[in-house]
Amino acid sequence: MKKLFALFVFGLFSGLTVANDQPSSAPLFAATLSDLDDKPVALERYKGKPLVVNFWARWCGPCRAEIPELIKFRADQKGKVEVLGIGIEDKAEPAKEFAKAYDMDYPVFVAKAQGIPLMQALGNSKGGLPYTLFIDRHGQVVHKKMGLVRKADLDAVQEALLKK
Repeated sequence: MKKLFALFVFGLFSGLTVANDQPSSAPLFAATLSDLDDKPVALERYKGKPLVVNFWARWCGPCRAEIPELIKFRADQKGKVEVLGIGIEDKAEPAKEFAKAYDMDYPVFVAKAQGIPLMQALGNSKGGLPYTLFIDRHGQVVHKKMGLVRKADLDAVQEALLKK
């Protein structure tokens, strides 16, 4: 305990900080993206709510495979957690057709030119898809996942999303 305290005090005076590998959610809440009717939506409207933010593209096979799990998770949460889909797409109409074909019943946005830079600002340096962030009600990114989101991933992060 004394060693831990000494390290803490040393850190205070030396400028040492503990690295947090989770990105800040600030770029997400600062963004304005287009909805499926091509109308601008400020994402700050989702601040204060637990979120699962999923970046996807129509051509991405794993993105398509995880959509049913995201739909089911959202339904199981009964309004306690919101799922947001952010399409790395240039136009709203093809994204709208895709969302309808896959029964995406959660808010879906089109990132247009902001897609890759937004993902990178949110911790996805390689710009790979799918990419999912899990953000608690305080705006803290509690987990991030590159690749296919499965039920086990959603179950594992659920408690952290809902913490008070």
